Amino acid sequence: MTDTTYPIDPATKPEVTAFFDPQTNTISYVVQDPGSDACAVVDSVMDIDYAAGRIFFESADRIIAHIREKGLKLEWLIETHVHADHLSGAPYIQEKLGGRIGIGENIRIVQDTFGKVFNEGTEFQRDGSQFDYLFGEGDTYKVGGMTCFAMHTPGHTPACMTHVMGDAAFVGDTLFMPDGGTARADFPGGDAGELYRSIRKVLALPQDFRLFMCHDYGPNGRDIRWETTVGEERAHNIHARDGVTEEEFVAMRTARDATLDMPKLIIPSIQVNMRAGKLPPKDDSGKTFLKVPVNGL
Repeated sequence: MTDTTYPIDPATKPEVTAFFDPQTNTISYVVQDPGSDACAVVDSVMDIDYAAGRIFFESADRIIAHIREKGLKLEWLIETHVHADHLSGAPYIQEKLGGRIGIGENIRIVQDTFGKVFNEGTEFQRDGSQFDYLFGEGDTYKVGGMTCFAMHTPGHTPACMTHVMGDAAFVGDTLFMPDGGTARADFPGGDAGELYRSIRKVLALPQDFRLFMCHDYGPNGRDIRWETTVGEERAHNIHARDGVTEEEFVAMRTARDATLDMPKLIIPSIQVNMRAGKLPPKDDSGKTFLKVPVNGL
Protein backbone atom coordinates (compact mmCIF):
# COMPACT_ATOMS: atom_id res chain seq x y z
CA MET A 1 0.00 0.00 0.00
CA THR A 2 1.03 3.60 -0.54
CA ASP A 3 2.47 5.37 2.48
CA THR A 4 -0.47 7.40 3.75
CA THR A 5 1.86 10.15 4.98
CA TYR A 6 2.28 11.22 1.37
CA PRO A 7 -0.33 13.74 0.10
CA ILE A 8 -1.46 11.55 -2.78
CA ASP A 9 -3.64 13.54 -5.19
CA PRO A 10 -4.79 11.41 -8.16
CA ALA A 11 -7.41 13.99 -9.18
CA THR A 12 -4.80 16.61 -10.07
CA LYS A 13 -3.41 15.96 -13.54
CA PRO A 14 -0.66 18.40 -14.51
CA GLU A 15 0.16 19.07 -18.12
CA VAL A 16 3.60 17.55 -18.81
CA THR A 17 5.67 18.64 -21.82
CA ALA A 18 8.78 16.60 -22.60
CA PHE A 19 12.02 17.74 -24.25
CA PHE A 20 14.32 14.99 -25.54
CA ASP A 21 18.07 15.60 -25.86
CA PRO A 22 19.49 13.11 -28.38
CA GLN A 23 23.12 13.72 -27.38
CA THR A 24 22.58 12.34 -23.87
CA ASN A 25 19.22 10.53 -24.26
CA THR A 26 17.89 12.75 -21.48
CA ILE A 27 14.28 13.84 -21.16
CA SER A 28 13.57 17.16 -19.44
CA TYR A 29 10.09 18.24 -18.45
CA VAL A 30 7.96 21.32 -17.99
CA VAL A 31 5.17 20.50 -15.54
CA GLN A 32 2.22 22.92 -15.39
CA ASP A 33 -0.22 23.20 -12.52
CA PRO A 34 -3.63 22.54 -14.15
CA GLY A 35 -5.23 25.29 -12.07
CA SER A 36 -2.82 28.16 -12.80
CA ASP A 37 0.03 29.37 -14.96
CA ALA A 38 2.66 28.07 -12.51
CA CYS A 39 5.15 25.43 -13.64
CA ALA A 40 8.24 23.47 -12.69
CA VAL A 41 11.17 22.26 -14.79
CA VAL A 42 12.57 18.80 -14.08
CA ASP A 43 16.10 17.69 -15.07
CA SER A 44 17.11 20.37 -17.57
CA VAL A 45 20.16 20.03 -19.84
CA MET A 46 23.13 22.27 -20.61
CA ASP A 47 24.76 21.21 -23.88
CA ILE A 48 28.47 20.45 -24.14
CA ASP A 49 30.85 19.66 -26.96
CA TYR A 50 33.28 17.85 -24.69
CA ALA A 51 36.00 17.37 -27.29
CA ALA A 52 36.03 21.09 -28.04
CA GLY A 53 35.56 22.20 -24.44
CA ARG A 54 32.53 24.28 -25.44
CA ILE A 55 29.19 24.68 -23.70
CA PHE A 56 26.01 26.05 -25.23
CA PHE A 57 22.32 26.29 -24.36
CA GLU A 58 20.12 25.08 -27.21
CA SER A 59 18.32 22.55 -25.01
CA ALA A 60 17.66 25.05 -22.23
CA ASP A 61 16.57 27.69 -24.73
CA ARG A 62 13.87 25.34 -26.04
CA ILE A 63 12.46 25.05 -22.55
CA ILE A 64 12.66 28.80 -21.97
CA ALA A 65 10.87 29.48 -25.28
CA HIS A 66 8.08 27.05 -24.37
CA ILE A 67 7.53 28.64 -20.96
CA ARG A 68 7.47 32.12 -22.45
CA GLU A 69 5.17 31.16 -25.31
CA LYS A 70 2.63 29.70 -22.89
CA GLY A 71 2.92 32.62 -20.50
CA LEU A 72 3.93 30.40 -17.58
CA LYS A 73 5.55 31.35 -14.30
CA LEU A 74 8.52 29.16 -13.36
CA GLU A 75 8.55 28.35 -9.63
CA TRP A 76 10.87 25.34 -9.30
CA LEU A 77 13.84 23.79 -11.11
CA ILE A 78 14.01 20.24 -9.82
CA GLU A 79 17.06 17.98 -10.06
CA THR A 80 16.11 14.37 -9.35
CA HIS A 81 19.78 13.64 -8.53
CA VAL A 82 23.36 14.58 -9.42
CA HIS A 83 23.41 13.37 -13.00
CA ALA A 84 26.47 11.60 -14.37
CA ASP A 85 25.47 11.70 -18.04
CA HIS A 86 24.46 15.29 -18.73
CA LEU A 87 25.12 18.78 -17.39
CA SER A 88 22.30 20.70 -15.72
CA GLY A 89 20.91 23.81 -17.37
CA ALA A 90 19.12 24.94 -14.20
CA PRO A 91 21.19 28.08 -13.40
CA TYR A 92 20.89 29.33 -16.98
CA ILE A 93 17.11 28.89 -16.97
CA GLN A 94 16.86 30.42 -13.49
CA GLU A 95 18.78 33.49 -14.67
CA LYS A 96 16.23 33.99 -17.47
CA LEU A 97 13.00 33.02 -15.70
CA GLY A 98 13.54 32.82 -11.93
CA GLY A 99 12.46 29.89 -9.77
CA ARG A 100 14.22 27.89 -7.06
CA ILE A 101 16.72 25.09 -7.70
CA GLY A 102 16.13 22.04 -5.50
CA ILE A 103 17.77 18.63 -5.01
CA GLY A 104 17.78 15.88 -2.38
CA GLU A 105 19.50 16.66 0.91
CA ASN A 106 21.97 13.80 0.43
CA ILE A 107 23.70 15.98 -2.12
CA ARG A 108 26.05 16.59 0.80
CA ILE A 109 27.21 12.96 0.62
CA VAL A 110 27.76 13.23 -3.13
CA GLN A 111 29.67 16.50 -2.72
CA ASP A 112 31.90 15.00 -0.06
CA THR A 113 32.61 11.89 -2.15
CA PHE A 114 33.33 13.65 -5.42
CA GLY A 115 34.98 16.65 -3.80
CA LYS A 116 37.74 14.17 -2.95
CA VAL A 117 37.69 12.52 -6.38
CA PHE A 118 38.20 15.88 -8.10
CA ASN A 119 40.59 17.19 -5.44
CA GLU A 120 38.46 20.25 -4.72
CA GLY A 121 39.89 22.64 -2.16
CA THR A 122 38.29 23.80 1.06
CA GLU A 123 36.59 26.64 -0.85
CA PHE A 124 34.24 24.03 -2.38
CA GLN A 125 31.34 23.88 0.07
CA ARG A 126 30.04 20.38 0.79
CA ASP A 127 26.85 21.47 2.57
CA GLY A 128 24.49 21.76 -0.42
CA SER A 129 24.48 25.55 -0.13
CA GLN A 130 24.86 25.90 -3.92
CA PHE A 131 21.19 24.91 -4.18
CA ASP A 132 18.17 26.96 -3.11
CA TYR A 133 16.44 24.06 -1.36
CA LEU A 134 17.38 20.57 -0.17
CA PHE A 135 14.51 18.07 -0.13
CA GLY A 136 14.12 15.47 2.59
CA GLU A 137 11.95 12.36 2.56
CA GLY A 138 8.29 13.36 2.36
CA ASP A 139 8.90 17.10 1.96
CA THR A 140 6.04 18.92 0.28
CA TYR A 141 6.11 22.04 -1.87
CA LYS A 142 3.74 23.95 -4.12
CA VAL A 143 3.66 24.58 -7.84
CA GLY A 144 0.86 27.11 -8.04
CA GLY A 145 -2.01 25.45 -6.18
CA MET A 146 -0.68 21.92 -6.76
CA THR A 147 0.84 20.17 -3.76
CA CYS A 148 3.90 18.16 -4.72
CA PHE A 149 6.12 15.89 -2.64
CA ALA A 150 9.53 14.27 -2.71
CA MET A 151 10.26 10.60 -2.04
CA HIS A 152 13.81 9.59 -1.15
CA THR A 153 14.68 6.81 -3.60
CA PRO A 154 18.42 6.07 -3.25
CA GLY A 155 20.37 3.23 -4.80
CA HIS A 156 21.51 4.75 -8.07
CA THR A 157 23.00 7.61 -6.00
CA PRO A 158 22.48 8.60 -2.36
CA ALA A 159 20.72 11.85 -3.34
CA CYS A 160 18.11 10.39 -5.71
CA MET A 161 14.56 11.66 -5.19
CA THR A 162 11.31 10.87 -6.99
CA HIS A 163 9.09 13.95 -7.29
CA VAL A 164 5.33 13.44 -7.38
CA MET A 165 3.18 16.22 -8.81
CA GLY A 166 -0.49 15.32 -8.87
CA ASP A 167 -0.80 12.00 -10.71
CA ALA A 168 2.66 12.35 -12.30
CA ALA A 169 5.90 11.01 -10.78
CA PHE A 170 9.35 11.93 -12.07
CA VAL A 171 11.62 9.02 -11.20
CA GLY A 172 15.03 10.26 -12.37
CA ASP A 173 17.32 7.29 -13.04
CA THR A 174 15.62 4.94 -10.57
CA LEU A 175 13.54 3.27 -13.28
CA PHE A 176 13.60 3.06 -17.07
CA MET A 177 10.72 2.10 -19.37
CA PRO A 178 9.54 -1.47 -18.77
CA ASP A 179 11.70 -2.88 -21.59
CA GLY A 180 14.70 -0.84 -20.38
CA GLY A 181 14.70 -2.12 -16.81
CA THR A 182 16.47 -0.14 -14.11
CA ALA A 183 19.43 2.14 -13.47
CA ARG A 184 22.92 1.03 -12.53
CA ALA A 185 23.91 0.95 -8.85
CA ASP A 186 27.70 0.85 -9.02
CA PHE A 187 28.57 4.54 -8.74
CA PRO A 188 30.17 5.67 -5.45
CA GLY A 189 27.40 5.58 -2.85
CA GLY A 190 25.18 3.36 -5.00
CA ASP A 191 23.63 0.18 -3.65
CA ALA A 192 21.58 -2.41 -5.54
CA GLY A 193 19.59 -3.46 -2.47
CA GLU A 194 18.67 0.14 -1.76
CA LEU A 195 17.69 0.59 -5.39
CA TYR A 196 15.36 -2.40 -5.21
CA ARG A 197 13.64 -1.03 -2.12
CA SER A 198 13.35 2.41 -3.70
CA ILE A 199 11.72 0.91 -6.78
CA ARG A 200 9.18 -0.96 -4.67
CA LYS A 201 8.42 2.34 -2.91
CA VAL A 202 7.72 4.06 -6.24
CA LEU A 203 5.65 1.12 -7.44
CA ALA A 204 3.46 1.37 -4.33
CA LEU A 205 1.96 4.53 -5.79
CA PRO A 206 -1.52 4.12 -7.37
CA GLN A 207 -1.52 1.81 -10.40
CA ASP A 208 -2.63 4.47 -12.89
CA PHE A 209 -0.12 7.12 -11.80
CA ARG A 210 1.99 8.33 -14.71
CA LEU A 211 5.73 7.72 -14.44
CA PHE A 212 8.18 9.90 -16.38
CA MET A 213 11.71 8.68 -17.10
CA CYS A 214 14.87 10.79 -17.14
CA HIS A 215 16.42 8.64 -19.90
CA ASP A 216 15.43 6.30 -22.67
CA TYR A 217 17.71 4.48 -25.11
CA GLY A 218 15.18 2.81 -27.43
CA PRO A 219 15.92 -0.84 -26.58
CA ASN A 220 15.85 -3.20 -29.58
CA GLY A 221 15.51 -0.25 -31.95
CA ARG A 222 12.08 0.97 -30.83
CA ASP A 223 11.17 4.65 -30.87
CA ILE A 224 12.22 6.74 -27.86
CA ARG A 225 9.57 6.76 -25.11
CA TRP A 226 9.47 8.27 -21.65
CA GLU A 227 6.00 7.88 -20.15
CA THR A 228 4.54 4.76 -18.58
CA THR A 229 2.43 3.89 -15.52
CA VAL A 230 2.98 2.21 -12.18
CA GLY A 231 0.81 -0.70 -13.34
CA GLU A 232 2.81 -1.20 -16.53
CA GLU A 233 6.09 -1.21 -14.61
CA ARG A 234 4.79 -3.66 -12.05
CA ALA A 235 3.56 -6.01 -14.76
CA HIS A 236 6.33 -5.74 -17.34
CA ASN A 237 9.59 -4.20 -16.10
CA ILE A 238 12.26 -6.64 -17.18
CA HIS A 239 14.32 -6.14 -14.00
CA ALA A 240 11.84 -5.21 -11.27
CA ARG A 241 8.34 -6.43 -12.11
CA ASP A 242 6.17 -7.90 -9.38
CA GLY A 243 7.54 -11.24 -8.24
CA VAL A 244 11.24 -10.41 -8.61
CA THR A 245 12.88 -10.76 -5.19
CA GLU A 246 15.48 -8.42 -3.77
CA GLU A 247 18.06 -11.22 -3.87
CA GLU A 248 17.36 -11.88 -7.57
CA PHE A 249 17.47 -8.18 -8.37
CA VAL A 250 20.79 -7.58 -6.56
CA ALA A 251 22.41 -10.56 -8.32
CA MET A 252 21.19 -9.34 -11.72
CA ARG A 253 22.14 -5.71 -11.11
CA THR A 254 25.61 -6.57 -9.77
CA ALA A 255 26.42 -8.80 -12.73
CA ARG A 256 25.07 -6.32 -15.26
CA ASP A 257 26.82 -3.30 -13.74
CA ALA A 258 30.17 -5.08 -13.98
CA THR A 259 29.83 -5.01 -17.78
CA LEU A 260 28.97 -1.31 -18.16
CA ASP A 261 31.33 1.44 -19.23
CA MET A 262 31.40 4.78 -17.43
CA PRO A 263 29.04 7.39 -18.94
CA LYS A 264 30.84 9.45 -21.58
CA LEU A 265 30.13 12.75 -19.81
CA ILE A 266 30.58 11.66 -16.19
CA ILE A 267 33.71 13.78 -15.62
CA PRO A 268 32.27 17.16 -16.67
CA SER A 269 28.76 16.29 -15.45
CA ILE A 270 29.63 15.53 -11.84
CA GLN A 271 31.90 18.57 -11.48
CA VAL A 272 29.14 20.87 -12.74
CA ASN A 273 26.08 19.20 -11.25
CA MET A 274 27.44 18.96 -7.71
CA ARG A 275 27.69 22.77 -7.96
CA ALA A 276 23.99 23.06 -8.89
CA GLY A 277 24.82 23.35 -12.58
CA LYS A 278 27.47 26.03 -12.22
CA LEU A 279 30.93 25.74 -13.77
CA PRO A 280 33.99 25.54 -11.49
CA PRO A 281 35.33 28.96 -10.44
CA LYS A 282 37.63 30.79 -12.82
CA ASP A 283 41.35 30.76 -12.14
CA ASP A 284 43.49 33.86 -11.66
CA SER A 285 43.63 34.41 -15.42
CA GLY A 286 39.83 34.39 -15.70
CA LYS A 287 39.64 31.00 -17.42
CA THR A 288 37.47 28.05 -16.42
CA PHE A 289 38.79 24.48 -16.39
CA LEU A 290 37.36 21.04 -15.78
CA LYS A 291 39.60 18.42 -14.13
CA VAL A 292 40.21 14.86 -15.32
CA PRO A 293 41.09 12.60 -12.38
CA VAL A 294 43.44 9.90 -13.64
CA ASN A 295 42.33 6.47 -12.40
CA GLY A 296 39.99 8.22 -9.99
CA LEU A 297 36.71 6.66 -11.08
